[in-house]
Amino acid sequence: MSVKIISRATWGAAPWDNDPRSDGPAYVPLSSRREFFVHYDGAHHVGRTGYAVPRAIEAQHLAQGWSGVGYHFVVDQAGNIYEGRGWTRTGAHCPGFNVSGIGVQIAVGGDQEPSEAALAACRALYDEACQRTGRTLAKRGHRDGIATLCPGPRLYAWVQAGMPAKGYQPPTGGTAPTGVARYQVTINGLSYGYGAEGSHVTRVGEALVAKGHGDAYEVGPGPKWSDADTKNYAAYQRSLGFSGDDADGVPGESSLRSLLGTLPGKTTTAKPKPKPKPKPPAFPGRSAFGPGKRNANVTRLGEALVAKGYGRFYKVGPGPSWSNADRNAVRAFQRAQGWTGSDADGYPGPETWRRLVA
Repeated sequence: MSVKIISRATWGAAPWDNDPRSDGPAYVPLSSRREFFVHYDGAHHVGRTGYAVPRAIEAQHLAQGWSGVGYHFVVDQAGNIYEGRGWTRTGAHCPGFNVSGIGVQIAVGGDQEPSEAALAACRALYDEACQRTGRTLAKRGHRDGIATLCPGPRLYAWVQAGMPAKGYQPPTGGTAPTGVARYQVTINGLSYGYGAEGSHVTRVGEALVAKGHGDAYEVGPGPKWSDADTKNYAAYQRSLGFSGDDADGVPGESSLRSLLGTLPGKTTTAKPKPKPKPKPPAFPGRSAFGPGKRNANVTRLGEALVAKGYGRFYKVGPGPSWSNADRNAVRAFQRAQGWTGSDADGYPGPETWRRLVA
């Protein structure tokens, strides 16, 4: 049986109106989880089905001033699992255990009989939680945390019996990889994994300890990657939700970035893109030039002539008023292009303008 969780977006949950704090931080790493608490709905039988199940719980909890559904997950009688606070938010299901415990409500009430589908889904969710946290979570009923009748006599007896589920086989092979991976990867030019060495290895170990994943260290962390580093990194990967080969204790780029923020090692600095060359102004037409003409195009033409080495014709300027100096400078430029006759009459045409101003 695979665990399929219906997301908050799918069942139509309202956005969190603030961080859902109860007695802990908004975010809880999976490494902090120790218990799996089972709840029920209360004294009365539940007749709701489908999305109406989590929506009714949400409405009740919002009316109590909470940020949303207090349970991490909700299971209905059809065996559907609905996301409440999910894997990493602090719960609001059992005071004193909202950080260490994952709270799951099976949507039954009173002496209502939970269906085999609901029990199998809850058990599958428990096994998934153990796999994600890397440990065997304690099976608890709500009344194991505080004085309450929850989760009712039927569900509590089921929890005490070890949460058996007809037709469901728990996964074999443990909740964490049994072997210790001994290979290396290279990320940003630096090696990680068994035998890798350097200050970057120490930095990873120190970050793991800061995140609460230093249990495997007897001495250290240090600059040489050991099996202890691999085991601690595997625990961190599982806390991020990775499993199987993705949680073997050898870093991948995404988990390493999550741990360190920025990746150490070689960084390639992108060359700044050259600024695009401004598009030259279009030729304004011959009518813009000649005796009596005064405009910005005359100034632009004169400045281009000076830049090209024809400034000797100007005693003053260039400026916006057309003068003989402009014509003589244009004529000299045109002749320098090899033009003669009317092509070198001292008045700019489109090609003269392109060669000077472009």
